Amino acid sequence: MHDASRHTPAGAPLGEAALIRAIGALALTAAVVNVIVGGGIFRMPAALAAQMGAAAPLALLAGAVAIVPVALCFAAVGSRVQVTGGAYSYLAAAFGPFPGFVGGALMWIGNLTASAGVAAALSLQAAALLPALAPPGPRALLLLGVYGALFALNAFGVRLGSRAIMALAALKLAPLFALVALGLWWVDWAQVSLAPADVPSWRALGAAMVLVMFAYAGMEIALVPSGEVRDPARNVPRATLAAIVLVVLLYLGLQIVGQGLLGAGLAASGVPVADAAGALWGAAGRSLLLVTACISMAGFLMGNLLGSSRLVYALGRDGYLPRAFGAVGARHRVPLLALALHATLACALAIGGSFEALALVAGGAICLVYLLVSLAAWRAQRRDLRERGTPFVLPGGAAIPLLSASAMLAILATLSAQEWRAIGIALALLVAVYAGLVRWRARRPAAS
Repeated sequence: MHDASRHTPAGAPLGEAALIRAIGALALTAAVVNVIVGGGIFRMPAALAAQMGAAAPLALLAGAVAIVPVALCFAAVGSRVQVTGGAYSYLAAAFGPFPGFVGGALMWIGNLTASAGVAAALSLQAAALLPALAPPGPRALLLLGVYGALFALNAFGVRLGSRAIMALAALKLAPLFALVALGLWWVDWAQVSLAPADVPSWRALGAAMVLVMFAYAGMEIALVPSGEVRDPARNVPRATLAAIVLVVLLYLGLQIVGQGLLGAGLAASGVPVADAAGALWGAAGRSLLLVTACISMAGFLMGNLLGSSRLVYALGRDGYLPRAFGAVGARHRVPLLALALHATLACALAIGGSFEALALVAGGAICLVYLLVSLAAWRAQRRDLRERGTPFVLPGGAAIPLLSASAMLAILATLSAQEWRAIGIALALLVAVYAGLVRWRARRPAAS
């Protein structure tokens, strides 16, 4: 890292000017929906029913109250900070390099473990369709093939990657919305409650909220490639808010349909969405939703790789990783080394880990990132930070960021001591890494 040219491939351009602004509002909306509707939705209805019973839809509504202010904060700060990096760039612009580094590193940890967890769940869904994929060897080969295909699609340019994301979003959303639209006609409403009195306990609601926030998470990944979005000041707020509204309606509908069709059996289902489709359409419907689950998880992994590789690129661009990670290919203008790093690490974690263990790490990191971005939105608006175009202004001044930050603190308060210990260790390591980077940079001029 003493000389950028030693680490940068020959002919590879560096910096934001090397990127192509090829992502429009529709493609960005599809990317946000595609990443949010990933693996969590295919497991969440059963887990919520186990925690909350008939009142499970209330957890989704409470999660919507929490996630909409977060989305507004992302929209506001994302319309003001338009370079690649997402939450990392937002925090660096609003508060300086150290908060930006911590937020960016936390976000990468969350993205990496989320990708690996969903990939592990994808292997289980695939094994349910083809039992020959269940043993460790075929499972590992399946995961290597999935990440290899995702890398290839991303490597040929952001236009191809965004088109693949739109296609995957359409393929997975059509059966899910069809299940909601038709299933609502057959719901047994005695199995569904929106009465607060039916909530088993506040502790149960808090535990359910952690799961809901993990299921709602994803916008922070899709918004990382801001340097490749056309007119970010206009398109980022529109795409973010439209995607969140669609996702909330879809998740609420799937929970109600699952409870209304399966009743108490929903909590014990290993594939609740597929079982709800089976109750409505028979074995063919169940198989269709298993296939949909695989497509959905592949779509999540695609969007995760697109966004997370740009986060790695931004960390390399700013000197927190070797400069080679901040380079893009001369032909297709994508950060190939960053793509390869994220795909390789996620694949290795997926082969050795499980959805539950990896989702636990991702959930805490995501809530912390959301808390920090809420504060960054307030700071950026107060300073009237802006780049190009007219930014999206949050009404009420600090009210929405305060509501968003308070919601994240309330959810984080429900984490166990073990989960806080894991987060504390990760934060301590990040601070140590940052301190080492600062000392190394201070010595570098004298050594050269």
